[in-house]
Amino acid sequence: MCGIAGVVTRGNGPSPTLQQLRAMCDTLVHRGPDDEGTELAGGVALGMRRLSIIDLAGGHQPMANEDGTVRVVFNGEIYNHRELRKELEGKGHKFKTASDTEVLVHLWEEEGVEFARRLNGMFAIALHDLSSRKCVLVRDHFGIKPLFFCVTPRHVVFGSEVKALLASGLVERTLDLDALGQFIAWEYVPGPGTLLRGIRKLPPSSMLEIDLVTGDVKERAWWRLPAPEGELLAAGTPRTDGEWEEAVDVSLRTAVRRQLVSDVPLGAFLSGGVDSSLVVAAMGDARTFSIGFDDPSYNELAWSKRVAAHLGVSHRVEVIRPDVVLLFERLMHFMDDPIGDFSIFPTYLVSRLAREEVKVALSGDGGDEVFGGYETYVAQDKARLWARIPGWVRHRLLEPAVSRLKPRPEKKGLVNKARRFVEGLAHDPELEHARFRLFVGNALRRELFTDAALAELRTPVERHVLDLAREAGPRDGVDRALYVDLRSYLSDNCLVKTDRMSMACSLEARAPLLDPELVELAFRIPSRLKVHRGETKVLLKRVAARHIPRDCVYRAKQGFSIPIKQWLGTAFRPLMEELLAPARLRAEGLFRPQTVERLKLEHLEGRANHSHLLWSLLVFHDWRHRWGA
Repeated sequence: MCGIAGVVTRGNGPSPTLQQLRAMCDTLVHRGPDDEGTELAGGVALGMRRLSIIDLAGGHQPMANEDGTVRVVFNGEIYNHRELRKELEGKGHKFKTASDTEVLVHLWEEEGVEFARRLNGMFAIALHDLSSRKCVLVRDHFGIKPLFFCVTPRHVVFGSEVKALLASGLVERTLDLDALGQFIAWEYVPGPGTLLRGIRKLPPSSMLEIDLVTGDVKERAWWRLPAPEGELLAAGTPRTDGEWEEAVDVSLRTAVRRQLVSDVPLGAFLSGGVDSSLVVAAMGDARTFSIGFDDPSYNELAWSKRVAAHLGVSHRVEVIRPDVVLLFERLMHFMDDPIGDFSIFPTYLVSRLAREEVKVALSGDGGDEVFGGYETYVAQDKARLWARIPGWVRHRLLEPAVSRLKPRPEKKGLVNKARRFVEGLAHDPELEHARFRLFVGNALRRELFTDAALAELRTPVERHVLDLAREAGPRDGVDRALYVDLRSYLSDNCLVKTDRMSMACSLEARAPLLDPELVELAFRIPSRLKVHRGETKVLLKRVAARHIPRDCVYRAKQGFSIPIKQWLGTAFRPLMEELLAPARLRAEGLFRPQTVERLKLEHLEGRANHSHLLWSLLVFHDWRHRWGA
């Protein structure tokens, strides 16, 4: 696990300097405190900071092939590197190390631009071929590892974090107002955009090819989720529910075992939920970690302890009473491409706890998007039933009555769910399940942004969801929703949170539920075994019940979060009043002070829960002050 950075010269542009490269790498020390490597050749500067996991002594990067004509820097892990190495050695390739990184240069020699198709892992790769005068940037199937880039007239600048690109001195800090509109709506900027104009995320399963002679830059996808098979099932495809259950159990356990490769201590996050519990069950002997808060509705420690005791693993728990304002100041340093997901706090805290004992932790990331775990999928089913009620009853009686209910202080509960459901119904029905995750629709957008800012918001709020829904092809409603979340909410929000917060602690986080073979299998499973009649993760829960107590499986989903709606009125109140002060908002000219004041007042008086929007506004204003956009 590392942080990578570099500069590629286009055409006759000036060559980068080692001083620039080192400045970029210095911003990534937290991602790789164990080693540093920099190299400049042929107009291409490659740099890295290394967190040593495999071949501690021999894994220094940049790494080259036998004659030094192909060199690479790489962030991540290649889980099938041993199999690939054996194959490549059979073809005459000579290896100098036991590192998975070295497989990449030899695989490139054999496969060229198709080499990524052979990889099972999480990765962000920058590879320079001096013979063909070509450079490629590659990102893994689902975007577990980040990779940002900026194309200027004379360079391509890239890195694991935005701050690395900014440190090059070659990238402008210009706010992208259109992207800001998306951030405020969804709590993240949908890929490939960022809040800085000109800086983009390389999409998951994509490759950027740079011709060093002509300066041409071409982006293409190197992998796509297989199209649905329809009624024609391939030979050997499970057909009964029991066969599907067995196939998923075997594939999941294989994926976990594949990701146990490590030369350093390894553990797992354990919340006591289905996903993390299944991962731990497949590990065998394990060290696991969990945190909780004083508020019982935000504390799952009893469940994690129950699962740990059942599985007989070494389990460490901690009840956290953090100074959240000081923690905010620390964590915002890692939010140079910000997300508004306030579960960054518990993710960081459990990563910090794990890092005291291990250097690698397996997580349950991806289970919801692959096997159908979100309540938004159930809400969409309920919306179809809701639509059968006569319109005048819905619009004149039921919806106004629900909207008048005061939010409850607990995390979820019937009242809070009902309010969120009715709020989602007000958004474009074409968004389907995603409307229940949208926090600022078109109506509130017009109230919130100033006229000058609105003129810059060219992209409709719905655009990325509708584009992905069309890209999903002829899938049914459940699989279409999963496809949309896998390609956006997961890669642009959830995986960002885990990567940033674990790397802030110099901890490598792995996601076995996003093993490509397991995901491909999951997308062939009939939808009724994912979401059916109000139940989520139908099949995965049956698999989990084989390994952990049934009451741990069939319980209400809580999620990994914090009591932010209360903290905005207590610990975070001074910060909110400072960053969202009317005079400050008026001077910046982006948001209408009177609208923000109304939202704050409604929230503080308990008449509405605006925590998601207010938190996103806090994060944005801190980001802008910190990074000077």
